[in-house]
Amino acid sequence: MSDADNKVNVLMVGTGEYTTGYVGGTKADSDKGAGVVALTMFDFRRRNKVDRVGMCGVNGKKFPGIRNHMQQNIGDVYDDMDLTCDTFPGDDEVDPEAYVNAAATYKEGDVAIVFTPDDTHFSIALECINRGMHVMVTKPIVQTLEHHQTLMKAAKEKGVLVAVEVHKRLDPFYADARDRARSQLGNFQYLYAYMSQPKHQLDTFKAWAGKSSDISYYLNSHHIDFSEWTLADIARPVRVTATSSTGVAKERDIDTEDSITLTVQWENLNDKSLGCAVYTSSWVAPKSDVHSQQRFFYMGAKGEINVDQAHRGCTVATDDASFASVNPLFMKYTPTNGKFSGQSSYGVKSFENFVDACRAINAGAATPTDYDDGSIATVNTTVQGTAILEAGRRSLDSDGQPMDLIYESEDAHEPISIQPHVF
Repeated sequence: MSDADNKVNVLMVGTGEYTTGYVGGTKADSDKGAGVVALTMFDFRRRNKVDRVGMCGVNGKKFPGIRNHMQQNIGDVYDDMDLTCDTFPGDDEVDPEAYVNAAATYKEGDVAIVFTPDDTHFSIALECINRGMHVMVTKPIVQTLEHHQTLMKAAKEKGVLVAVEVHKRLDPFYADARDRARSQLGNFQYLYAYMSQPKHQLDTFKAWAGKSSDISYYLNSHHIDFSEWTLADIARPVRVTATSSTGVAKERDIDTEDSITLTVQWENLNDKSLGCAVYTSSWVAPKSDVHSQQRFFYMGAKGEINVDQAHRGCTVATDDASFASVNPLFMKYTPTNGKFSGQSSYGVKSFENFVDACRAINAGAATPTDYDDGSIATVNTTVQGTAILEAGRRSLDSDGQPMDLIYESEDAHEPISIQPHVF
């Protein structure tokens, strides 16, 4: 089957920073001003991987501004980019459930890519799964273990691929660290991970910050996924304790934590020895040379690794912008000979791997469970991450009481419930 005969239609659900780069009526003040998802899907169409492209939001009145923004930042920047895109709801409508009508215009085997507030992921993903669509959801895929289990069951019944978009798995630094940890460093001992974004992100996310989600779900999810991916079949999380910092957001009348730290006890499966991981995330950092500080230190029984994902040894300063440490490994926005040339960037590869997997499944060359091998962060292989994040939220809401993750047996890898720890 040729590429032209095996293209998929894509519905992008969500119209914000990561999809379009359009925030508050203008270009986002971040490293994603041209967006990621829409740009990538338009490029996939240029490369004969994708046919129809649609975009769904809540407030259709934003679409004229979004179209103009995409023309200025994509159409006028890159050659041969067809920006044709069906939009839902209509330009004069506001409809929180527009995704239902949007998904109804797609067929089985098509693809939905969901980048919306965390508390909406479950209902949108389930709607698309039930229509036979393959679904990729930004992290966290859902906020509760129960919802995760429901999506797993629905995906199996419908025979579709459901995955979490966690692009750090495609970062060559993280991928190499993962392989070194698994092959050379022995049992897990300790990890410290930190990730932050500047204070103005509180304004970017003010519609949901502290109302339906928090900074741990938003940022700690990255390094928690790295741990789950790295320690698959090696260790499992057994206890979560959360603490927080407050003050800055509340001064802006946003009732949420500034920073959240999750301390997670991991149990090595081979001998029941223990390791400890500390995940800290914040959205009250000062503006600096990077949009997002992100780094980790990993120690195993036989060695250690340090990775600073924010600083790759490349800095840029221009008359129009301040000094910056840039990371073209994530997204390469500068065109080559007039064309978008970021195909090797891991921000793009994350979606390309998923779309290619969906095309292979549609062609009968693969099955959804083929990708449970760690090549894609499938719904079946990311249960621990959801459990840790939910346990962290429950610990915070219980004044820091530890939460135990419960398993069916001593050697089981998948948590089945969460219970308050009894001392």
